[in-house]
Amino acid sequence: MHVPPHLLSAADLDRDTALHVLDTAARIEQAIGRREVRKLPTLRGRTVVNLFFEDSTRTRISFELAAKRLSADVINFSAKGSSVSKGESLKDTAWTLQAMGADAVVCRHSSSGAPQRLSGWVDGAVINAGDGTHEHPTQALLDAYTLRRHLGDLRGRRIVIVGDVLHSRVARSNVLLLHTLGAQVTLVAPPTLLPVGVGSWPVQVSYDLDAALLGADAVMMLRVQAERMAGAFFPTAREYSRGYGLDRRRHDLLAGHGIVLHPGPMNRGMEITPEVADGVDSVIVEQVANGVTVRMAVLYLLLSGELTPGAA
Repeated sequence: MHVPPHLLSAADLDRDTALHVLDTAARIEQAIGRREVRKLPTLRGRTVVNLFFEDSTRTRISFELAAKRLSADVINFSAKGSSVSKGESLKDTAWTLQAMGADAVVCRHSSSGAPQRLSGWVDGAVINAGDGTHEHPTQALLDAYTLRRHLGDLRGRRIVIVGDVLHSRVARSNVLLLHTLGAQVTLVAPPTLLPVGVGSWPVQVSYDLDAALLGADAVMMLRVQAERMAGAFFPTAREYSRGYGLDRRRHDLLAGHGIVLHPGPMNRGMEITPEVADGVDSVIVEQVANGVTVRMAVLYLLLSGELTPGAA
């Protein structure tokens, strides 16, 4: 029996597979750039379902645009106001998608592990578009794509990830993928915003942002996810900003070619000042554009059978 490949975790990607995705994204960007109509016929006749149990306009639109640029049919399924919010289970929804003949299901869910469960119930490829505080593999791929465009080979590059690591699926996926690609990753956060077991991650951990930034090739600021915080993780927003916010002075500690990333949406003035967010070394807007290209590559490779994450 043919088991379709899924993209559920950045850990599913070995170095060669990850580089294949990034190189394919670069080829797609080149192919589309030469066209008057920015569309490829690659997935004509295939159906991609965006299954979002949690709000995320940016990621949903990015996947929708990626699928449409590959000429796929797109169904947007929002759990808000649907039968799901009236008590339908994930399994029931999976059966509905199965009956529709979805070739790929892009799943965003507030519960960690939901896309993994879904992958056992549908025949189509499942792509994890963010599950709880667990993972967000396509975000890590688009971040790596952006980093490679500016820094070249990431082997030996020093990348600093700063902020709310505890609640960040982006941080987890980035740590796994950047390590696979040979980068040296340092996490910087208050002790209260680091997860239990972070000592087993392939990273260095620091509480001193200035020291970590000195000579680094890139810094990725994470959004403080106040909506996921039930307790007091730091005294005040001002206190957090003073210890872990990126301002012009801290930005200038980076290497001369250093760049600034943020997965968005940003809390301007808290984790990053507007001056730095909008500065010449900021690639935050570019990350959004690269997200469409990278997700086109993921959809194309999964549905063409060229991408078999975790198959090894």
